[in-house]
Parts: sequence; C-alpha cells; structure tokens
Amino acid sequence: MPLPLQVAFVAGSSGIWRIERITAVAGESLPPAERLAVIEGPEAQRPLEGSWILRGTTSNSRYTNREEEKALSVKQEMLLRPQATRAALIPIRKTAAWWDLAQDERRAIFEEQSHHIGIGMEYLPAVARRLHHSRELGEPFDFLTWFEYAPEHADAFEELVRRLRSTAEWRYVEREVDIRASR
Repeated sequence: MPLPLQVAFVAGSSGIWRIERITAVAGESLPPAERLAVIEGPEAQRPLEGSWILRGTTSNSRYTNREEEKALSVKQEMLLRPQATRAALIPIRKTAAWWDLAQDERRAIFEEQSHHIGIGMEYLPAVARRLHHSRELGEPFDFLTWFEYAPEHADAFEELVRRLRSTAEWRYVEREVDIRASR
C-alpha cells in the first residue's frame, strides 16, 4: 500500500479547477470561490490562504475487504486523465450516532445494506475517485471524496451520487457539500 498522501483543497482565485457551483446538500454550505487548487504532499501541510481550505489524507482502507480492494484496483483509473475535465469534491461529516457504532456495524451499513462499494464499482473506470480522511485531523468534515470524469460521463456521475444518497448510510450524514468544477 502506498504511503498516506496529505492533500489540501484550496478554494480561492487560483487553481486549475474552475468552481462551477457549491451546493449544500445537508447542513451548512461553504463560501463561494472562483477556483480550486488541489495541493498534494508536504506542501499541503504548509499555511495556505483561500476562501476555504479542506485538508485530508489518504489512508488504509477501513470499510473494504481484500477482494473489494483487489477489484477496485483493477478498474480504478488514475486522476488527472486528459479527458477527465469535470470534477466533484464532496465533503461529508457523519453523525455522532455513526461514530458510536462499532467498526463492523458501520461496515454492515456501508456495504451489506447500502452496497456503497458495489454501486461505485458500476461506474468505474469512467469515474475516478480518491477518498481522503479528515476526522482525525480535526477538520470540519470526516471524509473528502474527489471525483474526476469526462463530460460524456456527467449523467452517469449524477446517477452514482443519486444512488448513494438514497442508501441507508446517508441517514448518518449531518453535513454534505457538493462542489462541482471543470478545467
């Protein structure tokens, strides 16, 4: 497994991604901004300026089993593919009730009931994604998921998001913001 990667999503006046919209799905939104920079590695830890900054880190898989990890690695595409000029950053904070559950109970809701991984697999390789954990960093969100896709896969991405939001797992979301961008 690769080492954890520190990442900062910096909204402001610079960055390769133009922010198209910021929508509060649950709870409070984020302030508007024109551009989004995705800063990786040691630079992500440095003091940065922007309308808002969300930090996270890639980490070990917490809710996937070995077979699922293997299947994901075979189908998952890399980020920054030339044709993937659309992106979404979806920060989510789960409820205290979610975190009060044991790991196996969260896994049961996440995959056995909600089929989160199974649903996501249906949209690979068209939609590339990378999950960042933020809870342990004291950030305002628990998870930051970054998605990239080509314009011709925009409808599929909307379907993916709609399906995931209709699952049992989403009853435990207390804050979610949907940020769409293009380059």
